Amino acid sequence: MDPKKIKTIVEAALMAAGRPLGVDELQAVFGDFSRPERQQIRDAVKALQEEYADRAIEIKEVASGFRVQVRTRHTEYISRLWDERPPRYSRALMETLALIAYRQPITRGEIEEVRGVSVSTNIVRTLLERNWVRVVGHRDVPGRPAMFGTTKEFLDYFGLKKLDELPSLRELQDIEDLSVQLELPTGPDEAGEPGVEISGDGEATIARPKMQLVRNPDDVESEAQEAQEQSEADEVISHS
Repeated sequence: MDPKKIKTIVEAALMAAGRPLGVDELQAVFGDFSRPERQQIRDAVKALQEEYADRAIEIKEVASGFRVQVRTRHTEYISRLWDERPPRYSRALMETLALIAYRQPITRGEIEEVRGVSVSTNIVRTLLERNWVRVVGHRDVPGRPAMFGTTKEFLDYFGLKKLDELPSLRELQDIEDLSVQLELPTGPDEAGEPGVEISGDGEATIARPKMQLVRNPDDVESEAQEAQEQSEADEVISHS
């Protein structure tokens, strides 16, 4: 098949999908008889990336494949197209997610040891429901606690192709402007792509802009209530 036609079909598929497409999925849209080789698909994607170089959109490779997305510098403007309130995640949730991302596989108890506070069941449930984390095994210790790791959906959401693209914690402690390394905004007024905050004790917090990460009285009260509910549930179980 003519390379130009391959490129046109690949572009149409990426535009219509609304999600990342891998090379195999892009091959599948051509059917069995006209299916191009994998390298031809990659060549078509590369050609499109070059054509998009000066445009408002780009083709980004993430963990699940390639997707068409708006460039970060324009998200401040296009975010005004949606009236709904952006997702709000507590600092506790984002710190828990960061620890899983950087120290996986990690158990709930190990997360609590690092953070110095208990991890709410609701936090773990939210991360699992969003499919950002999954149980990857069980630690070979008494009780066999579940070990958590991140998923492809986590990488896709934060615009990463693989975990190696996350800067190391050692590097993070020496970098002030993380956007230079990740090419992502970290300021609270930016919209669209995620950033990473480093707290005073060196812990990393991964955050999408517009997520409210500042610990306010509501967050503290909510976390205290969750901890109390979990404590009461554990007490009931221990007496049953």
